[in-house]
Amino acid sequence: MFAEIITIGDEILIGQIIDTNSTFIAKELNKIGISVYQITSIQDDREHILNALKEAESRVDIVIITGGLGPTKDDITKHTLCEFFDDTLVEDPIVMAHIEELFKNHFSTPISDLNRKQALVPKKAIALQNNFGTAPGMWFRDNNTVFVSLPGVPFEMKGLMQDVVIPKIQKTFKRPHILHKTIMTYGMGESSIAEKIESWEDALPSFISLAYLPNLGRVRLRLTAKGDNEALLADTVAEEVKKLYTIIGDIIYGEQEDETIEALVARLLTNKGMTLATAESFTGGKIAERITAMSGASNYYKGSVVSYATEIKIAVLKVDEDLVQKHSVVSAEVATAMAKNVKQLLKTDFAIATTGNAGPTKGDSDMDVGTVFIAIASPTAVFSEKFVMGKHRERIVEKSVNKAFELLQKEILKF
Repeated sequence: MFAEIITIGDEILIGQIIDTNSTFIAKELNKIGISVYQITSIQDDREHILNALKEAESRVDIVIITGGLGPTKDDITKHTLCEFFDDTLVEDPIVMAHIEELFKNHFSTPISDLNRKQALVPKKAIALQNNFGTAPGMWFRDNNTVFVSLPGVPFEMKGLMQDVVIPKIQKTFKRPHILHKTIMTYGMGESSIAEKIESWEDALPSFISLAYLPNLGRVRLRLTAKGDNEALLADTVAEEVKKLYTIIGDIIYGEQEDETIEALVARLLTNKGMTLATAESFTGGKIAERITAMSGASNYYKGSVVSYATEIKIAVLKVDEDLVQKHSVVSAEVATAMAKNVKQLLKTDFAIATTGNAGPTKGDSDMDVGTVFIAIASPTAVFSEKFVMGKHRERIVEKSVNKAFELLQKEILKF
């Protein structure tokens, strides 16, 4: 089965907001065996909406539409759906009662005629109650295609998808099973991995496909299996993953698509009852930001010194000034001293330190742009490695952050 997602709203097309709705809907549909054929974003424009609906109907089984259901004049989705289905708007008494209840119990402003208009739905549609807002979802069936119109407000859309739309789709359609398994790798490029696993990939069963998803120092390998026998899919994918471990097990760091390298590090430190500190220069606190974005970070993370300027490395981290003069602020020696000293300063088991030249100018060092040093201090040792991360400033920083977590993860596993 195939679905198409249509997002309606000028705010998406001008970059005012990010379309997170499509990502959520696509994931929910995949969980129940429906592949997303296409995602389309269009203006709040009658002709564009009509054309998008007509084209989608010709190629998919389910069309999910989000946006344009507000009470103001610029929200025209409901009226355009009436035109598409040759329908008229009628007041739904259940929706009206829900709207009045919402205003009575949850809003300080009085209900208006605009709010009451939200209870008008196309006569041919099944109204889907929106527990978190006034705009109901709508379910249409035209020939062999189902159309579902949902509010664009993310938390309202999510509530309707999870509580109403997904169960209704499951009840209405017989669907194949789709199973995804994502393998997380760090430290090897996409083409190098492809060469190493070429024979394994060529021998995959016909109902399993492989996708490479590279991103700044990491590559996700996503296996997708489709078929009617769920148990067979799961067993076969598990066997193929075992084979993959024998080939590239040294660079595999997890099997959950949403588990980042920093989440793996967090889990290891928490399970071992060990602690971490960071000393960052050119990464400017990005490592600390990724750590503290996760709940529970206070269990293992003690803090950071963002020593962006050379004098802060000397004054706060107590890096010997002579060491800086002799080896340059961007050097293995300085990175090692930063890691060792921040570990002592914050009394932790592990420490990460970064120093490098992210450009566009060389700053206090003569090292070429893209040259970075990452140091790791563990309970028993401290070391630093040199990397050349290219010329693009943002990529240099992001690749270095990922590499720092990768190096740390390897060290934690030794204890």
